[in-house]
Amino acid sequence: MDHIDLEILKCLQENARQKASNISQTINLSVSAVTERIKKLEQSGIIEGYTASFNQKKLGNDMCAFMEVSLEHPKYYDNFTKCIAENKNVTSCYYITGDFDFMLRVLTDSSEGLEQLHRRIKSIEGVCSTKTHFVLSTVKQEVSVLPDEDTIEEP
Repeated sequence: MDHIDLEILKCLQENARQKASNISQTINLSVSAVTERIKKLEQSGIIEGYTASFNQKKLGNDMCAFMEVSLEHPKYYDNFTKCIAENKNVTSCYYITGDFDFMLRVLTDSSEGLEQLHRRIKSIEGVCSTKTHFVLSTVKQEVSVLPDEDTIEEP
């Protein structure tokens, strides 16, 4: 990856739906060269996919929270992660260090929805404790972080 690839990634980060012709104008590179570079970034796994971002409040999901979860024993890991992966209200699940084993980001329609989700998670075999933090507002939410330009080596 070089500086040109980084510029392409910046353009895609701003709007993944923009055409190669728009990117080529922004970075002063031919459309075919931009298209080829995007294909190489996809094939190398740097670009894992494209997604859409939705306004959760407009979709009725007014409640966002982070939930810390501890398991009684590591033997419950596989079943817990399977249950969490199948739950549409859990948007992220991280296996972490510290007092808790997992950090979940959850979205629900209301405090009642969060209570139901909390009960479901607490009822998963092996869950011994939870701690929930309500999100008051989101200051920053990025999907990815691009490297600094000075860390990119020229070929």
